[in-house]
Amino acid sequence: MNVGSFVCSCAGTCDIDLEAARDGIDHVDVAASSRMLCQDGLPAMEHVIEEHDLDQLIVTCPEAPAQEKITETATENGLHPDAVSFVDQREGAGWVHGESEATAKTARMVNARYAGLEHESVHQSLTHEAGDAVAVVGDAETAAALAEDADVTLIANGNDYAESDYDLEDVTIERGRVAAVDGKYGEFEVTVRARVTEDCISCMKCVREAPEGTVTRYPVDIDPDVDDESLAECCPTDAIELDGVERTLEVDQVVHPSATESARGGRIGFYTAPITSEKIASIERHLGGLTKPEFLDLEMDVCAAGDSSRVGCNECVEACPHDAVERSSIDEVEFNTELCQNCGACTSSCPTGATQLREPSNERIAREVEELLTPDEVEGSWIPGRGGSGLEESVVAFVCSERAADALAEYGRLAASGRADVEYPPILPVQVNCTDTVGEAHVMHALAAGADGVAIVGCGGDCLHSGPDPKADLVRRLDVATDDLGLGKRVEFFAPDPNEPEAFVEDVSTFVVGLEESPIPEGEHEATGEIDDPERENPAFDSHGWTLESVRAILEHVEPEREVIRGLKDFGRVEVDDACTLTPTCSTLCPTDALRRTQTGLEFNHERCVNCGLCEDGCVENAITVEEGLDLSLLPENREDDVADEEDADPAWTQVFEGSMLECKNCGTEFTSERSAERIKGEVGDLVSGMAPNADGSIFDYCPECRSMLLYSRNGGDD
Repeated sequence: MNVGSFVCSCAGTCDIDLEAARDGIDHVDVAASSRMLCQDGLPAMEHVIEEHDLDQLIVTCPEAPAQEKITETATENGLHPDAVSFVDQREGAGWVHGESEATAKTARMVNARYAGLEHESVHQSLTHEAGDAVAVVGDAETAAALAEDADVTLIANGNDYAESDYDLEDVTIERGRVAAVDGKYGEFEVTVRARVTEDCISCMKCVREAPEGTVTRYPVDIDPDVDDESLAECCPTDAIELDGVERTLEVDQVVHPSATESARGGRIGFYTAPITSEKIASIERHLGGLTKPEFLDLEMDVCAAGDSSRVGCNECVEACPHDAVERSSIDEVEFNTELCQNCGACTSSCPTGATQLREPSNERIAREVEELLTPDEVEGSWIPGRGGSGLEESVVAFVCSERAADALAEYGRLAASGRADVEYPPILPVQVNCTDTVGEAHVMHALAAGADGVAIVGCGGDCLHSGPDPKADLVRRLDVATDDLGLGKRVEFFAPDPNEPEAFVEDVSTFVVGLEESPIPEGEHEATGEIDDPERENPAFDSHGWTLESVRAILEHVEPEREVIRGLKDFGRVEVDDACTLTPTCSTLCPTDALRRTQTGLEFNHERCVNCGLCEDGCVENAITVEEGLDLSLLPENREDDVADEEDADPAWTQVFEGSMLECKNCGTEFTSERSAERIKGEVGDLVSGMAPNADGSIFDYCPECRSMLLYSRNGGDD
């Protein structure tokens, strides 16, 4: 791949040193610049493409019409339209920062984009078939609007449409009120409850005899509060059932304005109030089915959802704001990928990597962060007295690509137009689908790569995905973790309002100025996303392994305040009390093989434990307790001295319970713990005494197979 970068100053309106920006751009085959690339600079760009045989461009240009001109020029010179990538050097840099900061930030953003393109996922798509049936609950206007394209059923829900203001000629009108809506896009079941059956012939007798306003004319239905048995007697077709009757309608999409949305961010195919033109357009787009990108990579073999009818990790189910993940059985979760809306909530919460975003992948995000935090290797400095960097502080900002990105762009336009005084510290942006994409692994990696702080920039309390206080819990937990590590509080959430730039400027400036320089050098850490455990089959950049790798990188430069690092939810500490009888339940249930039974007891591998709680829930003796947190003393690098005198000891494993296994007196097979045998002997020993006279000692000293043989022999089985 031959890559060229082109830096533009938008006719000199961007406060950027073009030459210095070029010098700060790494990796590309050629870096060029222009004062007005989309006009005077296009011929020169064509020449550079031809001379260097470029097949990928990274261009600093946020303006859509200018992007179209540049892309058209590139395609005319043999490039694919998707091979042109754009970076915002204007609204996000040159219009809101000083020259040195904007220049350095622009160069780093180009470098980060290059790193991201190297790890861009191959596009894949999925298709989900559906029909055109749409149920609209009590909203004649929406039903009429959809009737031309969809097979619309208007559920009256107690309304009378005898004199409707809307054209309902092509709409099927159903009597009754909605009792329940179940299912998903393409497979919804709407339960409707009515007091009039399908035998009704609309003769109007019940309408005449009932109190005014209690029985609708079209469709005929009786208010649930009416308690008049004479109405049933007056019906010539016996169509009135005052106890009510239910029926189920099968539809592909549902419009239910008065419903409460169970999913925080909404579900594909299910629409609540307000019914906007955008929602109408979405309904129409989904008629007949959908084709959409494949957002997730799933590796369910490493999922910790449960085992043997036990509920384990439930993080993805609880995190998904769109009901795209469900617990299909007590020990299994199922992803309805057609309902996924690419927010990343399930992927950032999953500790094992069973679900990961395809784009941007965790590895792509990691590489972009590392490039943003790589000091500029240029001669001289853009700030007197400082070598090689135009940035005072290095703050990584994970920016939601929806409203937050739009708000930051608006701040740039306000500043450039002179309508507002907007200048804030040059936070280094990594664009994510939603701030739900960001979890503890992403933040800890940014700190391990040398960030002074991490800003999570999202949509605020009305986020379509996260709901109120979207990242409050994450920020709280990570501030505890960084405090315990000796770094102090270095994480904050911001929700920029496009109408209140001053508030954002004040908040982010206060945060950045209050940060102390990180003791962790920039540009030295390159993540693998893994831990050194050849038996661990989790994919790279899973939250647990990636976080642990980052913490280890941080520990090389800090002195932790505590031995146990709190706030990291993907790590568990197992304690076992004296009730343990060494049954293999816990080690069998553990989805990450973090527990194992040995000849001398039970051992625990803290590196592998993801805090799913299956061992605690499944322990028949209630002997196991799991506590959240990363215990540094249990990591193998800190236990090497403890096991130095033990032959073949593995420092990754810590004995959490001491006990011995009992060997069968006949065949020598280990079959139970001595503690279990003693307990059973104490409970039923007197009842079975003498049942096996040929046994050498107690019958409980034999494995089940040999015990059966002894009992068989007693009953004459050898004769």
